Amino acid sequence: MKTAFLDYKTVDPGDLDLSHLRKIAPNLILHDKTAADEVNKRIEDAAIIIINKIKLDAATLSQAKKVRLICLVATGTDNVDLIAAKEQGITVCNIKNYCTDSVAQHVVLSMLALSHHFDEYQVSLKQGLWQKSEQFCLLEYPITELSSKTLGIVGLGVLGKAVANLAVSFGMRILVAESFKPENSNKSTEQQKPEFKRVPFQDLVAQSDVVSLHCPLTAETKGLFDLQAFKTMKKNALLINTARGGLINDKALLYALENKLIAGAALDVLDREPPAADHPLLTSGLPNLIVTPHIAWAAKEARQRSLDEIAKNIACYLKGEPRNVVTG
Repeated sequence: MKTAFLDYKTVDPGDLDLSHLRKIAPNLILHDKTAADEVNKRIEDAAIIIINKIKLDAATLSQAKKVRLICLVATGTDNVDLIAAKEQGITVCNIKNYCTDSVAQHVVLSMLALSHHFDEYQVSLKQGLWQKSEQFCLLEYPITELSSKTLGIVGLGVLGKAVANLAVSFGMRILVAESFKPENSNKSTEQQKPEFKRVPFQDLVAQSDVVSLHCPLTAETKGLFDLQAFKTMKKNALLINTARGGLINDKALLYALENKLIAGAALDVLDREPPAADHPLLTSGLPNLIVTPHIAWAAKEARQRSLDEIAKNIACYLKGEPRNVVTG
């Protein structure tokens, strides 16, 4: 039974162990990447497809006569037409909770980097300003503690809870936005501290010192952080996005940072990935903006876990007990 992994390099640059996956799927074909015009050819004789970001629309799936299982190396399912897959009798499975610790760690890193002006101090050091200082230390930028600050979470699923639990250990107060479905929720792995206070979105935005996004991109959440939201936020507030780029209006964010409506932002996702070289968020040069290349999820342990979860999904499907099915 042929298994085709269409965009393998999105998961493994060469440091992962494939033995478990190869044992479950011995006829595994790895493609580092697959262009849109190569997809049909590469899936035409495959029974199982593994993808991360490759798009499989209804037209493409209609040509996949032998495909019985699609395994997503992700939680999100936006890139597959689930209705078309179900109509063709194709099972689609995703993976869950594989990068929770990695993402939560990245969010805390972002909070600390912004609150300590870490990047600015690194620049000052490289410019020789500490070496020229009249004091034993350099106090160019104000450093703030996380303790006693309020963290607002938009989307309290597994990821949001993991971030909240880490923030509590710093002495932060937690607020959760009402009415926003989390990116990934699993009642069996609650990891709960005492129930966090839920408030309307506008109240969360107004009261939080840090806002962290963990909700999916939907018609409701697209452009959620617009100019009005930024005007409502505290002047010292930080915004962290490890969810979806489209949750934030880029022009509004730039305006907010340039005009000090908020103190800073850390983005691990953009509206289009990879972004254009002239993307305004990459060329702004703003010292209070940190952009990372969608790596919050990508700790080696998390990437290995993703491959192992795919192997489990395939093994369960072959036994007639499919898991993590998203086609209903």
